[in-house]
Amino acid sequence: MFSVRTANHSDIPAVDALFSRSYPILLKPHYPPSVLVTCLPLISRAQPRLVTSGTFYVGLLDGEIVAAGGWTHHGPQSNKQTQRGHIRHVVTDHRHTGRGFGRALITHTLEQANSASIRHMECQSTLMAVGFYRALGFDEIGPFEIELRPGIMFPAVQMIRKI
Repeated sequence: MFSVRTANHSDIPAVDALFSRSYPILLKPHYPPSVLVTCLPLISRAQPRLVTSGTFYVGLLDGEIVAAGGWTHHGPQSNKQTQRGHIRHVVTDHRHTGRGFGRALITHTLEQANSASIRHMECQSTLMAVGFYRALGFDEIGPFEIELRPGIMFPAVQMIRKI
């Protein structure tokens, strides 16, 4: 049975393992090797502060974390709070995509953000997830490059939806 709950500190190793095993497989068809070799080591790690923020969630299938992600009041490249929520660091285990787990996680995330008076949610989607977010009601704003570190850019698509 699949369920979603708020992540906690003890989930960090499992979330870290989920990112490191699934991002390389999920992103490979959508990004050139030159991007993956520089970006994967930076995005395939759990961010402890985000995981323990209270707005980050894990999806469990029979007790195993198979999906993770959440939202914050500030964008990934800023600590400035805004009136919009921001989807953060979402992934579904590559062995379990297409089963509705990501949709359930995002639905839960949007419900929680709505309860916190967020009325618009933004996301910086990977190239592979644009169709997923579009199916969930997000509209494309346009291409966007995330600066992971000085000189290391990760192509993404800025998206938004009303809650």
